[in-house]
Amino acid sequence: MALFDAIVTSPDMDEAFSDAAILSAMLRFEAALALAEARARVIPGAAADAIAAVSPAAFDSEAIARKARASATPAIAFVETLTAAVASAHPSAAAYVHYGATSQDVTDTALVLCLRRAQNAIDALHARIDGALRRLSKAHASSVMLGRTLLQPAPPTTFGLKAAGWLGSLSRSHQGLTEAFARSSVLQFGGASGTLAALHDRGLEVAQYLSRELDLTLPDAPWHAHRDRLAFLVSACGVYAGAIGKAARDIALLMQAEVAEASEPGGTSSTMPHKRNPAGCAVALAAASRLPGLVATFLAGMAQEHERGVGGGQAEWATVATAVVATGSAASALAGVVEGLRVDPERMRQAIAESHGAVFSERAMMRLAPVLGRDVAARLVAGAVAAAARGESFASALLADPEAAAALTDHDRATLESPETYLGLAEQFRRRLTGGLE
Repeated sequence: MALFDAIVTSPDMDEAFSDAAILSAMLRFEAALALAEARARVIPGAAADAIAAVSPAAFDSEAIARKARASATPAIAFVETLTAAVASAHPSAAAYVHYGATSQDVTDTALVLCLRRAQNAIDALHARIDGALRRLSKAHASSVMLGRTLLQPAPPTTFGLKAAGWLGSLSRSHQGLTEAFARSSVLQFGGASGTLAALHDRGLEVAQYLSRELDLTLPDAPWHAHRDRLAFLVSACGVYAGAIGKAARDIALLMQAEVAEASEPGGTSSTMPHKRNPAGCAVALAAASRLPGLVATFLAGMAQEHERGVGGGQAEWATVATAVVATGSAASALAGVVEGLRVDPERMRQAIAESHGAVFSERAMMRLAPVLGRDVAARLVAGAVAAAARGESFASALLADPEAAAALTDHDRATLESPETYLGLAEQFRRRLTGGLE
């Protein structure tokens, strides 16, 4: 893991797109292609066995990377190395390496195989996040706290509903990501111009065998210059990472010393021993912030020329991998945050009390306006809010006015500053978001 990338990637993601993983995926494609062609009686079975026998150890990733710049793809140097390895052991089989395929068939299918590995890691991280948020939501179903709109105090909500809100957004966006992964899990095999002409009348048969061998969906046709599937995937990564960023941002704000209503395990400062930084949130936000630019980069490269594009496709490997890696890194960070999150219900209640009841001004307006009229109610409530700003009780100031006191019921007067009696449908919404699985 490079130092510059340390906080925007993770070990699982690094492994999914490591040089070893990419070379293994490319070799898997070539071996599967040879086996498929042997089954279709396009090449000799012995040649397929010879190609499939080549070890990943035969490839030097650094040498292939150096040569890739000259040919605008790593596939050519890879195929040259593979051909040499086959020729050294079975000279007659070397002619059948990469038979009927083109460079982009190798690179696109290898990318798809790496994506599947990355998806497994992201799914496991999401399951951790999902479980932790469900536990938090259930445990704090009745933990009242300030609602905050435009970063200002608002009528109360519950931390259970807040956690369920994060869960709902992450669940929906993860479902979209899952669908996008499935959509992009397709074989790329079209040969030079996307017609498989080199295989004559056996092209479709080989493609069918190849897709089964790799356990990939066989598309209606090769998609060399049609990048919509991967565009959906990168965009879905952006949405999911955005949902992760929302939760991380909220938690970081709740962790501020002057708020102190929740805290993640956090990190220390190099110079200030008293600090406990929202390190996990910072990592999640750093990774998530990369996605909008990557989505834009991918979409900008979709207008590829004719059957094979110039530049757009070459940019995609790094763009897609970086987008998926950043998504996994954000998920990994958030999983650690929510699993270790500590919530302080007493501090949350205290924050409501520190408003001196002003956050219940909406409640007072809704009770008074039908009886006294909106203008009179607004004047009375504004006076009580001003009193609360001076540190007085909002309810006491309001009820000191005989007109206001007479307009309210005994229950209204008794519960005017009670957060539990002004939560509306918070619990119903929380249960709907969690699916009632408690």
